[in-house]
Amino acid sequence: MATWRCVKQCGACCHLDPDDRPGLELYLLPQELEQYLSLVGPDGWCINFDHESRECRIYDSRPRFCRVNAEIFGEMYGIEPEELNDFAIDCCRQQIEGVYGDRSLEMIRFDYQVGL
Repeated sequence: MATWRCVKQCGACCHLDPDDRPGLELYLLPQELEQYLSLVGPDGWCINFDHESRECRIYDSRPRFCRVNAEIFGEMYGIEPEELNDFAIDCCRQQIEGVYGDRSLEMIRFDYQVGL
């Protein structure tokens, strides 16, 4: 069985371009939407994403919407805890495909790490 996990030095989720994420206002609280938009750099990437190391500069204090856990995903998307694993895998695969491509090294690494 595939098990979701964050793959280090991927960063696909740090590509925050609002044009690629329609309906942000449907799952982010107004203050979160404001914070989200303030994090988007001119290139569509989070201003806290270090492109050289491919890591988040504020990982330990990252916003709620950057965290994958059952409580947050339940509140934001209405996902039940038992659905989180499959939902998170699908979200990551969609984001990785959109940012890097469906045959990218990042997708291969993700699929391997989660057991697909």
